[in-house]
Amino acid sequence: MENGVLKKCGCANSKVQQEMETPSNITIKGILGLLMSNIDGDDKRRAISLGMGDPTAYSCFHTSAVVEDAVVDTLRSQKFNGYSPTSGLPQTRTAIAGYLTCNLPYKLAPDDVFVTAGCTQAIEVALSILARPGANILVPKPGFPIYELCAAFRHLEVRHFDLMPDKGWEVDLNAVEALADHNTVAMVIINPGNPCGNVYSYQHLRKIAESAKKLKIPVIADEVYGHLAFGGKPFVPMGVFGSIAPVLTLGSLSKRWLVPGWRLGWLVTTDPNNAFKSPKVVERIKKYFDICGGPATFIQAAVPRILEQTEEVFFRKTLSILKQSSDICCDRIKEIPCITCPHKPEGSMALMVKLNLSKLKDISDDIDFCFKLVKEESVIILPGLTVGLKNWLRITFAAERSSLEEALGRVKSFCERHSNQQDTDNSAASPISMKNIR
Repeated sequence: MENGVLKKCGCANSKVQQEMETPSNITIKGILGLLMSNIDGDDKRRAISLGMGDPTAYSCFHTSAVVEDAVVDTLRSQKFNGYSPTSGLPQTRTAIAGYLTCNLPYKLAPDDVFVTAGCTQAIEVALSILARPGANILVPKPGFPIYELCAAFRHLEVRHFDLMPDKGWEVDLNAVEALADHNTVAMVIINPGNPCGNVYSYQHLRKIAESAKKLKIPVIADEVYGHLAFGGKPFVPMGVFGSIAPVLTLGSLSKRWLVPGWRLGWLVTTDPNNAFKSPKVVERIKKYFDICGGPATFIQAAVPRILEQTEEVFFRKTLSILKQSSDICCDRIKEIPCITCPHKPEGSMALMVKLNLSKLKDISDDIDFCFKLVKEESVIILPGLTVGLKNWLRITFAAERSSLEEALGRVKSFCERHSNQQDTDNSAASPISMKNIR
């Protein structure tokens, strides 16, 4: 029976490996679905997922009462049951412009803001307006695989530049400049970092803007985890450097307000020199929204109150929990010899750890590790290949303490069970035992 299970897992892993070799086939939700289907039904322990960046799965993360009341009141007002303008309600665009302006050296206008169905739609819009025949886009590795998926639909070539783990996952700007050519239409920056948990310094972001200026390309700034910084560096929006290189800022309510299912995001031209204000670009954006529309009208209508009235104590509590959770995660990882964390998280909700296969037996790669882990321990973590790094793992630490402790304890047990060290210890002990017998 055991061999049959292993063979079945092997076939599944082989299929997943083949699919993941094509970036446009990768989705986090798809891989997590396959992992969940591999949970052993006979395991009486609860399944614990540290794979999905949805903090609402845990009771320690819930949105503010102000946020809930704002939505309830707009829904009950019966004023927002109809269609909204395709670019978003005017009061919503005004509120988002004001919210982002607070951290910028220039003022945004409501017309700079387009309300989207979550940050995913903002990514799709950004790539759609930049796409043209023969174009390419520069995307970080590791990164968020939706970029590859959207690019494939738009026939945009993806070129990956490395993030450097030994330098806090900073961008390898020499690689960026080597990859770019006259067909490059943009570079993507994710800050705070998903999946690495990094937060870029003011100085590094300025260097990124200067490289973009040199290459004459805009920056797509994915700031879905904006302000979720709990380490030594504060969150600095890429739009601060919009006068150096034009920036498309993408964001949402999802993470900071702990409401990912509400699908309320934005695409904003943080671009004081008006590079994106040409009639052609604006018209393309408007046409996209004429086709696809945005989030529910009553959710949009609640945004001004949400942005203006959410208490600072709510944000501080979220950051405190994330800081404690990341510390627990890193401490437990240190107890597991076959995985290492090169950079302690400073923000967002996930981190990357390096898998040392030489310390494991019968584990072929990160995909094999994750499928066997879920089968044996009912713990789900994400193979690094899903986000672009083979033989790494992505762990989400946005979870309550008890779940983190239990899940990583099971990971430790799994690694000990599959450890090569066991064999080494046994072989070293054998001669002593024989000598004693003689």
